[in-house]
Amino acid sequence: MKFRMVHENYNVANLEQSMAFYEKALGLHEARRIDSDNFTIVYMQNEESSFQLELTQLNDHPQAYDLGECEFHLAFKVDDYEAAHKLHEEMGCICFENPAMGIYFIEDPDGYWLEIIPEKR
Repeated sequence: MKFRMVHENYNVANLEQSMAFYEKALGLHEARRIDSDNFTIVYMQNEESSFQLELTQLNDHPQAYDLGECEFHLAFKVDDYEAAHKLHEEMGCICFENPAMGIYFIEDPDGYWLEIIPEKR
């Protein structure tokens, strides 16, 4: 039996704002969309992987999402670590750096953390 990861879901408060963040910060684009009366789901991905980030906006959820202690994250390897760090610094979304490990984290508009790892480490 073989399992293959296909997507990770994040619930978001403002779908357009989140899509713009992921496009600018990580080069993800809309791959497909599901619209219903109760929610909209957009699957974001790039050409580097078939893995998708599923962004879900619930129509009747006006409050911010409780992310608990945020002890989870999605990681991205990047081929140009310095350029990525500069972009994320300009965006003001770097929330934690660990120079000893050679990694840092960015935070999306809803508070989700994303780890940035250099391709060659």
